[in-house]
Amino acid sequence: MKAVLLSMFLLIVMGVSAQNPVTWTFTTKKLTNGNFEIHMTATLEKGWHLYSQDQPEDAIAMPTTFTVTSNPLIEVVGKIREEGKMEKFHDKELQLSANQYSKSVNFVQTVKLKGKVKTNFTGSVEYQTCDDKKCLPPKTVNFKVALN
Repeated sequence: MKAVLLSMFLLIVMGVSAQNPVTWTFTTKKLTNGNFEIHMTATLEKGWHLYSQDQPEDAIAMPTTFTVTSNPLIEVVGKIREEGKMEKFHDKELQLSANQYSKSVNFVQTVKLKGKVKTNFTGSVEYQTCDDKKCLPPKTVNFKVALN
């Protein structure tokens, strides 16, 4: 009996951990004077939500966070901005709110190269996704984008 229960538990855990309703793409757009825009785009499966970097005080969802690897050849210009249709969710019964995106969201960071060099913009994004029934554990995705 214990073996059957353990097997069922492992199948459920593997099913949840294998589920990944978010696809990330990382691209650059060359601007003028050594400036680039880094586009970090999340595409979500129908029914799933990804959370904004900025959440209300009564939110329980984990905000999307970016960690950028320090690079002496790159100057990060400003903060990462979000492009997409933000939804302001509020559950009156539970008194919880969230700033979230469905379908897709584009996170954009402007950077400037310090000279005529070739280098990479690297880091990671940590995020959480939920649908109307469950939330998946937070995930981290590493990225590397060539600047040249």
